[in-house]
Amino acid sequence: MQSLARDLNFPQTREEFVAARLREAILRGDLIPGEKLDENALAEILGVSRTPIRSALRVLAAENLVELHPHRGAVVGMLSPDELQEIYMVRAVLEGTAARMAAPQIDDARLAALEAILEEMDATSDPDHWLVLNNRFHTTIYQAANRPRLLSIIEYVRNISAPYIRQFIERPDHTRSSREDHQRMLEACRKRDGVLVEQEVKKHLEDVAKANVEFVELAVNGS
Repeated sequence: MQSLARDLNFPQTREEFVAARLREAILRGDLIPGEKLDENALAEILGVSRTPIRSALRVLAAENLVELHPHRGAVVGMLSPDELQEIYMVRAVLEGTAARMAAPQIDDARLAALEAILEEMDATSDPDHWLVLNNRFHTTIYQAANRPRLLSIIEYVRNISAPYIRQFIERPDHTRSSREDHQRMLEACRKRDGVLVEQEVKKHLEDVAKANVEFVELAVNGS
């Protein structure tokens, strides 16, 4: 958790600062699902009192990133395999729709940006940077739909599943299959084929969901 203690400037309120730092750590996978969040330790690391820590934890609980338990305190949100499967089902519908709407609107500049992102993904060996690029790739496609509310909902649902992605992305088979999935999405975008892009996005998310759910099932069963 020491990575939380960075950039201790307060352009926001202390509550917003703490919420942003914790949110970043959860989404990046530094704080893993089920991990206990000690208020005293967090307050010391972040250089604040316990009051903004408690307020920030309530904010993150409303985002389903943290669970608050009476007499037990806070833990990083932990989805069951069924819940995680449901989240990916919702993501597939939302992101598939966004991709279908976006494809006819994608211009050459956006296609070039997508290709550059894939090249950077191939070149990086940093999982955290890969995750940033992965989100950027998908968002670059969806933004062409010009549906900001849909994009906001997608981001919210994506964040719920984000802590689980970091746990398995370093596997060689994931890197290879993900690269192939993204390349097919790009090719479908080049054709401006909304139905095909939607199919590729849904297939990609179904594959990621399967791997994520298997990982969580192993964790739950202690295997």
